[in-house]
Amino acid sequence: MSRNTPTAGRAALSFVVTAMAFLILDAVWLTVMADRLYRPGIGHVMREGFDVLAAATFYLVYISGVIFFAIAPAKRTVGALARGALFGFVAYATYDLTNQATVRDWPWHVTLVDLCWGPIVTSVSAAIGHRLAWRRSPASQSDQTAHQ
Repeated sequence: MSRNTPTAGRAALSFVVTAMAFLILDAVWLTVMADRLYRPGIGHVMREGFDVLAAATFYLVYISGVIFFAIAPAKRTVGALARGALFGFVAYATYDLTNQATVRDWPWHVTLVDLCWGPIVTSVSAAIGHRLAWRRSPASQSDQTAHQ
């Protein structure tokens, strides 16, 4: 089985690893930046807490997208990193630029910071997910070496 052959086990492991990386990075980011960036900039449209179901659904959909668009098609970890950066930029641009266009008083500095954060968090998470879940097992590496 090749390194990029999608199996249920590989996809599940990739999802768990990528989700853990993304959730940890995003939790740190949001903890640090909520009162420094988001509340001062968009506090007038933020709720006090957050909708757990909406957040869980976002992470489920987003991590699935990272696996489908960044991790699975990448032959190497650097490819997952690059594809993750592009996917993160497109996704965060979609959110922030739509808000920029439709939400009164949406600040440009929030959009610009998010357009930097999205590619960073997504590319790092994709690279970690690819490296830890998509790498060859020792047995498959031995088999490929024997056939070369």
